[in-house]
Amino acid sequence: MYSNMRRPAWVEIDSQALNHNFLEMKRLASNSQIMCCIKADAYGHGLVKAAWEFVKSGCDYLAVATLLEVVELRVAGIRTPIVLLTAAPRENVKDIIDLDVITVLSNIEDAELLNDEVLKSGAKPSQVLIAVETGMGRLGFTHTMGSIAEIKEISMMEGIDIKGIFSHFAAADEEDDSYTLKQIENFNLYARELEKVNIAYGGKTLCNSAGVMRYPEAHYDIVRPGISLYGEYPSTVFNRSFAELKPVMTVKAHIVHIKEVPAGFSVSYGMRFKTERKSIIGTVPVGYGDGLPRTLTGMGRVIINGVYAPIIGTICMDMCMVDLTDVPDAKLYDEVTFLGSSHGLTITADEIAQKTGTINYEILTRFGQRLSRIYKG
Repeated sequence: MYSNMRRPAWVEIDSQALNHNFLEMKRLASNSQIMCCIKADAYGHGLVKAAWEFVKSGCDYLAVATLLEVVELRVAGIRTPIVLLTAAPRENVKDIIDLDVITVLSNIEDAELLNDEVLKSGAKPSQVLIAVETGMGRLGFTHTMGSIAEIKEISMMEGIDIKGIFSHFAAADEEDDSYTLKQIENFNLYARELEKVNIAYGGKTLCNSAGVMRYPEAHYDIVRPGISLYGEYPSTVFNRSFAELKPVMTVKAHIVHIKEVPAGFSVSYGMRFKTERKSIIGTVPVGYGDGLPRTLTGMGRVIINGVYAPIIGTICMDMCMVDLTDVPDAKLYDEVTFLGSSHGLTITADEIAQKTGTINYEILTRFGQRLSRIYKG
């Protein structure tokens, strides 16, 4: 009896665009396998739905950040290999084995715990990726003879199957490529050192979305696109000359209240905005609790009836107000677009990110937290 209680605000996800972007990454990666990054609820696009789209499109691996995400995927029936990109909690070693997760190892202590649990349970050897430090400063064995010896020891553990070596770019989305080229050099050096002592490390994976587009020499065996799968470029350094991407997410709502007000009328918290003329004000049920950054106050805009309309006053947790004075035929329950395209006009995640001092990744993940999703295509 409570099946249709959606707020008049929602996110639309274009499933065909997800498929298109995957195939574009596959085209650029040529012979490399594809690991689709779907952490953070698939960057706000819906973990399970996005996972199934990529599985149907032919992805080889899925990558997440938490074990709860793994559980959700396994419960949904997804059997594609899943990689846990972050350090696994030590108290969940048995869960790692039961869920058949490929973990990323950064130290020998975690390897010993995993190996002991595998041997104790009689399970098959647990697959892992060995993280190596190349310049990100986050996870990974640093390049020393001691770390080489530890990886050698891990390779001999009966309960562990090294699937590959792993590292991550720190600046592949920046115009200056010198740091990234140094990371590629460091990665190759580490691989050679492992080979010298006869460590069978399987495959290699280094490239994120920016790497896929810009550094084909580092595609290796597996690439790991993330933001590009959702139709966004890693930074303003990139454009359609690198890849032909289609935005996936659109954020919409309905106007739920309209009023006429005189000049000098204050709008929202702090009275930071006052009308300069007789105005028509519309209230829309999208606020910072839905992912619309509060720092967009005074700079934001929406699309209504084929025109841009400014967001006015301080953005609230659950609502915001827009100036409808110059919007033709504005009425209750007209559709409002916060992100995406309508009537030939567009508001991009990059635009919102630039105005609020962040990146498009954060804009997408925030919009996906509370708004209900409608999948199209």
